[in-house]
Amino acid sequence: MTPGRVRILFLSDTHLGLDLPQRPRVDRRRRGPEFFTALERALAPATRGEVDLVVHGGDVFFRSRVPPGLVARAFAPLESVADRGIPVCVVPGNHERGRIPHPLAAHPGIHVFDRPRTFGLAVGGLTLAVAGFPFVRHGLRGSLRRLVASSGWPDVPADARLLCLHQSVEGATVGPQGYVFRAGDDVIRGQDLPGAFAAVLAGHIHRHQVLRRDLRGRSLPAPVLYPGSTERTSFAERDEAKGYLLIEVEADGTGRGHLSTVRFQELPTRPMVQLELRADRVDESGLTAVLSGLLARQHPEAIVRLKVRGRAPGGLPTGLRAGEVRALIPPTMNVSVRWAENPTFRVDT
Repeated sequence: MTPGRVRILFLSDTHLGLDLPQRPRVDRRRRGPEFFTALERALAPATRGEVDLVVHGGDVFFRSRVPPGLVARAFAPLESVADRGIPVCVVPGNHERGRIPHPLAAHPGIHVFDRPRTFGLAVGGLTLAVAGFPFVRHGLRGSLRRLVASSGWPDVPADARLLCLHQSVEGATVGPQGYVFRAGDDVIRGQDLPGAFAAVLAGHIHRHQVLRRDLRGRSLPAPVLYPGSTERTSFAERDEAKGYLLIEVEADGTGRGHLSTVRFQELPTRPMVQLELRADRVDESGLTAVLSGLLARQHPEAIVRLKVRGRAPGGLPTGLRAGEVRALIPPTMNVSVRWAENPTFRVDT
């Protein structure tokens, strides 16, 4: 550890509980455990004692209401980090509807932004003020500075400062087409960001990116760091690397601090593949062979989305019945089948 410099592990959008039903109706590989594995891998530098602070940027869970057992399982790794004397800050995200389940707040080493507030932390040989607020769905545009001021950050003496939030900032991009956030009631204008912070640590956007300029090319008052999600949650993210950020902030004598290092650490992810099959170009006797051949050419642990197009003679092709599809698929794969001409047809394995 370098005196006067704090090492921060920043992760976000873990979406724990996704595809993890308590009473599954179909026996198939579930992606739910992979989200927990991603969390544990992301926290590895903290469990090794290589960082001074952990920040979770929100959407810890995949929805607002989750079973108590899932809450306990989700926060066990964060509590383990806090037990080592490494503070953990958590921003409630939109999937939590701005609230974190109560048991988390009971740990003295875990600091939750249940309202706009600022935590003063002695870490890395300096005093770090970490300000933040829970997700705001409406009315944020134009009122950000008032909201940040309500966190009381000017009243917390510090060598360096960070702002934590779970929001979209203009200029952030998402999706395979590179959609750019430009306006909206919950989209922050770049020039509204306060300049009193070394960096803004932001969750909500699932693609890793660092914003330094606004839409007009002007430097932002503070850089905005998105680690992205730790796992792919949809096919829109199939080409995105997933991981977390390792950040270093050092004192510079101004009380704001200086962002000296930002390093993205990629996590392993399963490949996602989209395939298409024309049912009207293959007779029923050959459909099974075609489908089997398509799947055999994929990575054995791929997550596959198969679109069937064309109306087959006689209605539902024999080779596309749920049991027959599941019999073709390796147990290590996840495959979803949708038929364009029959929206009610659905097979998930």
